[in-house]
Order: sequence, then structure tokens, then C-alpha cells
Amino acid sequence: MDFHISHFGGSIATGVAIVLAAFVSEDATTITAASLAAGSLLDVRFAFLSAFAGLWAGDLVVYAVVRFFTGQMQRLGWLAGDAKLQALNNLRAPKEWALALSRFFPGTRLPAYVAAGLRRMPFCHYAGITALTAMLWTAIVFVGVAIFPSHATTAATRITKLSIAGLGIFGLLLIWRHAGVRVQALLQHVWQRLTRWEFWPAWLFYAPVTAMCAWLGIRYQGLSLPTIANRNQKNGGIIGESKIEILHQLMRNSPEATAPAYLIAAGEVEGRIVRIESVLQLHGIAYPFVLKPDVAQRGAGYHKVRSPEDARDYLRIVTQPLVLQRYAAGPNEAGIFYYRFPGEARGQIFGITRKRFPEITGDGVHSVEQLIARDERARFLKNIYVKRLGADAGRVPAEGEKVRLVDAGNHCQGCIFEDGWDLYSEKLREAIDDISRPIAGFHVGRFDLRYADDEELRAGKGFQVIELNGAGSEATNLYDAKNSLWNAYGTLYRQWKLIYAIGAENRKLGAVPRSVLDVWRDWREYSARASEFPIAD
Repeated sequence: MDFHISHFGGSIATGVAIVLAAFVSEDATTITAASLAAGSLLDVRFAFLSAFAGLWAGDLVVYAVVRFFTGQMQRLGWLAGDAKLQALNNLRAPKEWALALSRFFPGTRLPAYVAAGLRRMPFCHYAGITALTAMLWTAIVFVGVAIFPSHATTAATRITKLSIAGLGIFGLLLIWRHAGVRVQALLQHVWQRLTRWEFWPAWLFYAPVTAMCAWLGIRYQGLSLPTIANRNQKNGGIIGESKIEILHQLMRNSPEATAPAYLIAAGEVEGRIVRIESVLQLHGIAYPFVLKPDVAQRGAGYHKVRSPEDARDYLRIVTQPLVLQRYAAGPNEAGIFYYRFPGEARGQIFGITRKRFPEITGDGVHSVEQLIARDERARFLKNIYVKRLGADAGRVPAEGEKVRLVDAGNHCQGCIFEDGWDLYSEKLREAIDDISRPIAGFHVGRFDLRYADDEELRAGKGFQVIELNGAGSEATNLYDAKNSLWNAYGTLYRQWKLIYAIGAENRKLGAVPRSVLDVWRDWREYSARASEFPIAD
């Protein structure tokens, strides 16, 4: 390694500090090492090896400690008794693939490693798997910090808190006399998270989609063809498109089917409050109404405004241009993924999603947070719901009282998605076609709409479009819990194949795709702006 001699001693000391710090907080230490390398304060190779060594050493120590303490507890009689021994014997060692995956799922790593030690997984298997995954995880963190350096400090702080909490739990498990039973229950929860793929982190779920797009880019001879799938949207609707521009096109062509929306430009809070009051008065919009960033993804920053004070509080946080939209009460919401090839007169519906807004029912005894934790599905998104509810999460709702957990129709915000193909009809297809055709340059995307009655929607009536998303949107019926992971990826492949094919057709008509680098820059610019968005309602 090409270290300068004057910094050699300092580098060695820093490397040792990184290894030791990893025993307290592995991921926060890895992010710190990556940040030092990204800032040219430490040689990237030395930083990488130090971070990897710290992670792997910690893995091996967990295994060794659990093996040692299990033997000690058995010798001391702490695990004596048929019931306790049976519980320990029933605790299965994780499969090799499950042990490997646990590296990439927050909260699952420690339980998996403890289980491997308790059930005496062969040391060579354990050491080899943890070495490979530690190296891969370290590489992912280093690349991520190099790309998004501004998020590294925040991530490190959060991970440190999680790691300290996990260390405390680990200590309790070791001294608890019924450790085997407790670990088994914890591992069951971990297993449910692993098998319910709809709750996987986005970076993991979409990794195969990246490979799909790479293949389709080769097949259609253009990696960035989706950027011209819709010629009326920036980047085809992949990233950076303006919601208000699209909504204004809908309002001009199909005003009766569009929830009216107006731009609130960036500026001083009080000046924007005056603009909001003017829009409300001029267009007859009453509270509640919706404010959302003009450029945003996956419902980020969506807010249902209930009062002038509520609007003022929101404006103090979000300084970006906003869309003010009349609130469409629904109460039902659906997502309709539509496509039409250039030159074709007739478009098609690819998929329909029913969006169900989850509720918990009060019992007069437990708080909202406790009821969420007891719910079969909501418990997996407890942190999102509790953060959104704020102080209301500690309230004890009356018996039979319904508490709605989310208002934004986005899966990542906690909305439940179900396949809605039963809503399909030829009249609905014609209605969506009639809205789409007058929009010059639009060919593929998802209409998010609210409506009151299923039969009325099937008749192609009684709905209002609240958003039209472009090539970056999805046929969200794939997130139906009844869907298999294989079927979900099959849906995504067919969808992206359509997008690439439409982009290829537009290229024949003279459209020029943007470069991958340009799209990447737009993504980074959006990511920097989105850091100020509050959690969606």
C-alpha cells in the first residue's frame, strides 16, 4: 500500500481503532471508515480492510461467546429440566443462505449468529459465510458513502443507536435462564420478515430489477430508452418530472376526471401562505386539502392540510415548489397501469391495484402503538406508523374506535396493495384511453385515482385522477401479499419490457434518450432535495 511514511503510524492507529470500534457498532464504524476514505483522510484500501476485519472479528466473537456460554449454562444447570432442554433442542440452526441474508437485514444479524452458535453450526461454514458477506457488505457501504456522502453521518448515528440496543438485547439473552425459548421466538419473527418479501428493503428487492433492465438495455440497444418512453415528461417519468405540469395537462383535457391542482412556488413562508389562501378562495377549495412536493417519488412529503397553522408548519419544513390539490375523499383508491405504443389508437390496461388504507380498532385498554404491535401486518411497519402518528401513538382509543394509519396511497408509506383486476371492464379501459390519448407524448404509466363505488368505476365514471406517474412507476398489484416473489418479478419484467419497447419505438420516431449519467445526476439532485421532506401522512 502506498502510505506516506509520516502518516503510517497514524494510519495503523486509526485502523486498530476501526477494528475495536466495530465491536460496539459494526455498521456505524464501517460508515465512518468509508467516510474517511471518501474524504481522502485514509487510504481506501487500508480503510476497507480495517472495516472488514472489524466486522468479521465481531462475527467470530459472537459465535465463540455463544458456544462458550451455552456450555457453561448447561454445566451450571441453568438449562436443566425437560422443557428447557427440549426448547433448546428444537431451536434450529439457520440455513447457510439464511445466515448469509441476515447480514443485509437490520435486526436479523445477531439472532441468526446466536442461533448458529447455539446449534453448533460447523465453524468453517460459519466463518466462510460471514467472511464473504462481511466483505460484500463493506463494499456496499463504501460505494454508498462514495455516492451519497451527505447521508453518511445520519446513517451512522441511527445505526449506532440500533447497534447499542442490539448489544443490550444480546446481553439480556445471555443471562436470561430461558435463553433458548426467547431466541426461538425472536428467530420466528426474523423468519417472517425474511419470507414476507413485500417488507424487504428496496435495495434488496430491486437488485434483480437492475439486472433485468441491463438485459433489456442490451436487447433493445439502449440502456436509457425508458427516458423517452414518455416524451411529455422529464426523463420519461423516471426521475425529476414535474407533477404540476402533468396535472395541468390532465386538467386541460379531462377536467371532470382530475382533482384540480395548483403550483405553490418556493419562497418565504408568509408569502406562500398568502398564495395558498388566494388559491383556496379563487378555486373554491376548502380544508382539508393536499400539499406535496412538485418533484417527489413514492409519496414522499405528501401532507393532508387541516388548518392554516398546519400549512404554516409544513411550509417551514419543505422549501421546494409544492402542489396544492383538492382533497379527493374517495374513500377508495386504485392504481391503473396503462400503456399505448406510439402510432396505436387503442391503449391497454396492464394491471389494476386496489389500495387499502390500514386501520386498527381500539379496545379501550391498549394504546395505538400497542395495537399496532399486536396487528399481524401492521407490526412489520410499526416504526413508520408510530413516527407518523407522533404523540397520538400513545393515545388509548375507545372500544370500537377506528384509527387510520396512513392516508397516502403508497406501499412504502404503509398502504396495503391488493390485486384489483376484478375492477377491469372495457368501459374502464375506454375511459382511461380517452384521458390518455389527448396527452401528446404520453404512452406508459400509472394513474392513481380515487373513487366511491366499484360498479361506478367499472362503468368508467365517478373517479378523479390525483396523479399520473410515468415510466418510473409500477404495476403495484405485484405487492399483493398473495403474490409469490417469482410472480412479482415476472410482472416487473413484463412491465419493463413494455417500457423499453415503447422507448425503442419513440427512438425510431426521432427521440433521443438521455444518457445514463444525466439521469444519475438528476437522481442525486432529487435525493439531496428530498432529505427535507417530512414523513408522508
